[in-house]
Amino acid sequence: MSLSSLMDNDRRWMQKALREAERAFEQDEVPVGAVVVHNGSVVGRGHNMVETLDDPTAHAEMLAVTAACDTLGRKHLTDCTLYVTLEPCPMCAGALVHARLDRLVFGAFDEKAGATSTLYNIVQDERLNHRVDVVSGLEADRAAGLLQDFFRQKRRAES
Repeated sequence: MSLSSLMDNDRRWMQKALREAERAFEQDEVPVGAVVVHNGSVVGRGHNMVETLDDPTAHAEMLAVTAACDTLGRKHLTDCTLYVTLEPCPMCAGALVHARLDRLVFGAFDEKAGATSTLYNIVQDERLNHRVDVVSGLEADRAAGLLQDFFRQKRRAES
């Protein structure tokens, strides 16, 4: 597959992750969305549900990974790519390593909790038993825009 067609595929799948982020926004959750793709099909999807479930682990990535493992009937996500609208936090990055995910494509960088390049690089730490290939910044402006709109709306409601 050529680099150009790989990027086109990545953009297509990231659009699905962005739709998940929009669902989170509609549910008054921090708008982060994720999809796991295996052999050209979505096998897991999720959006933040921390507030809805009162669960600090209910991040989009965690929900998508759990769904993908359930769909595939296995604990390892080799031959899978996770598309997520925001750079994973340390918890999610650790889960990606444990799941042995092949590839991660994320949108916006997270200056406060990013653990795949910004603050840490857990998914490529050579001291761990698995490393994840990373593509960063895909649709970053759109993903960041959703987050900015969400928090702007929250600040307005508080004042």
